[in-house]
Amino acid sequence: MKLYMPTKVYNEKGCVRQHSQELAALGTKALLVTGRHSSRVNGSLQDVEDALNREQVPYVIFDGIEENPSVETVMRATALGLLEKVDFVIGIGGGSPMDASKAIALMIANPEKKADFLYETDAAVKQAANKALTVAAVPTTAGTGSEVTPYAILTRIVMPKIELTTAAASETSTEAKAGELVKQSISHHIFPELALVDSTYLQTASKTGCINTAVDTLAHLVESHLNTNATPYSRVYSEMGLRTFAKVKDALASYEIGEAQRELLMQACTLGGMAISHTGTSLPHGLSYRVTCELGTPHGKAVGMFLPGFLRCYGDQEEAMRVLTLLGFGSHQSFEAYIYSLIGEEKISRELWERTMNDLLSNPAKLKNYPFQMDREKLNGLR
Repeated sequence: MKLYMPTKVYNEKGCVRQHSQELAALGTKALLVTGRHSSRVNGSLQDVEDALNREQVPYVIFDGIEENPSVETVMRATALGLLEKVDFVIGIGGGSPMDASKAIALMIANPEKKADFLYETDAAVKQAANKALTVAAVPTTAGTGSEVTPYAILTRIVMPKIELTTAAASETSTEAKAGELVKQSISHHIFPELALVDSTYLQTASKTGCINTAVDTLAHLVESHLNTNATPYSRVYSEMGLRTFAKVKDALASYEIGEAQRELLMQACTLGGMAISHTGTSLPHGLSYRVTCELGTPHGKAVGMFLPGFLRCYGDQEEAMRVLTLLGFGSHQSFEAYIYSLIGEEKISRELWERTMNDLLSNPAKLKNYPFQMDREKLNGLR
C-alpha cells in the first residue's frame, strides 16, 4: 500500500486572508484563473486579490473559464500567462477553474509544446518535459475536490478514425471533419501545492448548483470505496466522507442549508477528492461524460443518474450495503428514491445509451477501476 497526498490543506473561515504569506511564497507573479461571475459574487476573487496585494505580489486575472473548460480556453490562458511572465497559478472557483489551472500551469512551463501535449502518453516525452508551475486552489463549490486531486478534466475535440479506402480518402463526411466533443482528463498528474478551503464561499451557490455538486461529491466517495484500487488507507478518506455526507443528506434534500451544513459539504468534498486521488473514479463517471457533452446535463446530475444502478448491480453486495449503511440508508430502494428526489430524472435515448456503453467498454482506464468483469448485459442494469 502507499499513501501520497502532497497538497497542504487549510479548511477554515477566512483562510485565504489568514494564510496570505504562504500563498504569496509560491512565486513572484500569479495568474488567477477563474470564471466570469461566481468568484466575484462570493468574494473569493477579492479575497485572493487582497491577500496578494497585502504581500505585494503582482498578478494578472484570466476570467474566461467556462463550465467544462475546453483545451482552446486553456491555451488562451496559457498565452496570457506567458505574456505576463507569471510563475505560479491560482485556480479560484469550482472544478472547472481548478482543473483548468493545472493544465495552464503545465503549458506555461512548456511553452514550446502544442495543445496535444496535454494528452501526451509517451513516458519519455513526459519525463523530459518541464514540470508544471506551482498551483494553488481556492474552491468555491463542494463538488469535484479538485483542490486535492492531480486530475484535470477538459473538453476536447476528437476526430474519428477513418479507414483510408479510396472512397474515404476522396470524400470525408462533414460529421467526420467536425469531430466530436469529449470530456477527458489530461495525461499529466498535477497536484495543487496549497488548498485554501473556506465554506463561506458556498453561501451564494444556487440550490441546483449546490445539489448537483454535492451529488458529485457523493459519487466520488462511493466510486472510490467500491474500487479496484481501494486500500485501507484510501478508505479512511472515503468512509469518513460517507459518514460526513450522512450528517448533511437530509438537510440537502429539504434544502435547509446553513453554516454547519456548508461546512460538512465542504469537508465531504475534500475527503472525496483525497479518496479518488488514490483510486480514480469508476463506472458512473465513465458513463456520465457523453450525457454531459451531448445533453448539457450538469456533471453532478449526470453522474448521479448512474449511482443507484451502480450500487444495485455491484459485484459484491455486502460491500455495497456497507456503503449504504455508512450513508444511513437501509436499502437500495431508499437510496434510489433519495437520489432522484435530489436530481430528478432525465431520459436518454436508446441510441445515446448505446454509444455511452460503447465508450465505457472501450475505456480501459475506467474498466480497470471496477473490480469485476463488465459487459454490455451488466451495463444495461445501470441504466
